[in-house]
Amino acid sequence: MLTRIDHIGIACFDLDATVEFYRATYGFEVFHSEVNEEQGVREAMLKINSTDDGGASYLQLLEPTREDSTVAKWLAKNGEGVHHIAFGTADVDGEAAAIKDKGVRVLYEEPRRGSMGSRITFLHPKDCHGVLTELVTSAPVESPEH
Repeated sequence: MLTRIDHIGIACFDLDATVEFYRATYGFEVFHSEVNEEQGVREAMLKINSTDDGGASYLQLLEPTREDSTVAKWLAKNGEGVHHIAFGTADVDGEAAAIKDKGVRVLYEEPRRGSMGSRITFLHPKDCHGVLTELVTSAPVESPEH
């Protein structure tokens, strides 16, 4: 079962400038930042609110660290903007299997490591009305890491 909007991923050319825009305009602060070498991105998670299931909703700002990354290719084609939407679930494996049984292509055979130690997989945008969709099982988070 999907329990929340976990995050909305926003691709950007300059992570620091984009973080500053969200801080100055909306008052959002960085909850967590990291470099994901596997995905070729530097990212910042801006916490929007906590949720009833113990999770949270975030904006995930993504800057590519190399030109061959998926986000870099997406930016070259589309420019800055909303890259994907992610839904939280307690069981990313079970949820991905159930959605696959409904005819939606799942992009990873096995979930991978995502932000803040989460487990993630993606659904093909052509099967989701043009929206790249991520499924996320969050790791327990007790305090912000910067």
